[in-house]
Amino acid sequence: MDATKKTEANQQASKKQLEKTSKFLSFVLRHKPEAIGLELDPNGWVDLAELMEKASPEISLDRDLIEQVVASSDKQRFALSDDGERIRANQGHSVKVDLELTPKEPPAVLYHGTATRFLPSILKEGLRPGQRHHVHLSTDVETARSVGKRHGDPVILCVSATEMHLKGHLFFLSDNGVWLTDEVPPAFLRED
Repeated sequence: MDATKKTEANQQASKKQLEKTSKFLSFVLRHKPEAIGLELDPNGWVDLAELMEKASPEISLDRDLIEQVVASSDKQRFALSDDGERIRANQGHSVKVDLELTPKEPPAVLYHGTATRFLPSILKEGLRPGQRHHVHLSTDVETARSVGKRHGDPVILCVSATEMHLKGHLFFLSDNGVWLTDEVPPAFLRED
């Protein structure tokens, strides 16, 4: 194998390892910490050393790999504490945590990407968080489209966020730039 192909193969392997680690961290930090015997604190944090210890033998984690995943995540899914000793998911939890988010005034319009097959029920019932704590919204159409593609043929919904805010709905901005709200009633939705 020539040097170029070997470098490409190593980069692919490294990328796959980062993806596998990111999926594992999402699973245990957002949904099932008990799967490896972890307990999140009330704000979703867990000790990094404990995480690395309890992840084995399911997956091999070390500080460098975790720091790479945190730094390279295109969606900034995770955060390390200021002292670098704890980690948590920034949003998307199905387990109860308090991310200590403060209500903020949202932009005039936010976007939500979904699959076309869900559109009739969303237009009838609005956006609901499902198994998560909040509905996730983005500030740009491309991010929403990317999210929608994960679920099928994408459709983009515009959310009249300022109008919702003026009617008493709360919005929060997660550390990774995702806007969160409890629900979006159908009156505040339209197709892009």
